Amino acid sequence: MTDNRRDVKAAEYWALADFRYQIRRFLRFSEDAAREAGVEPQHHQLMLAVKGAPDDVEPRIGYLAERLQLQHHSAVELVDRLVKRGLIERSRGDEDRREVHVKLTARGERILKDLTLHHREELRTAAPALVTALKKVMVSTHGSRKAQHDYKHAAPAGIERRISR
Repeated sequence: MTDNRRDVKAAEYWALADFRYQIRRFLRFSEDAAREAGVEPQHHQLMLAVKGAPDDVEPRIGYLAERLQLQHHSAVELVDRLVKRGLIERSRGDEDRREVHVKLTARGERILKDLTLHHREELRTAAPALVTALKKVMVSTHGSRKAQHDYKHAAPAGIERRISR
């Protein structure tokens, strides 16, 4: 007897490949936008993690390392580079001097705001394809006959955008 949970259908491969493609398209846009703004993509990610931290979270090196999926020492190096560029500033914790708190400078705020507005516009066009691709991944892993039928007859996510350009 075979374990059907261990089987992978062609539709699952296609859906996952399309989803990864849509993510990669957006990430490529984001990387190019960051470079056009004069920062590296990881610089943009770090600035966004600092600014996007919840109100009850003080952006510290450990938090930033987790958000960027970096080793602690790599996050420290990245922070050092951004401090040298005048995009962020760091300060020591009042109670624990080992803690390093990070915040954006005025220049960092301006660059991040411009990038965020640019990303907002891109997401207006990219989001539907991303959502469609994610839904197809969810449908293909669910495995119902109706879902597979609907999936087979749906256009690949993002195809309308490629044709209209």
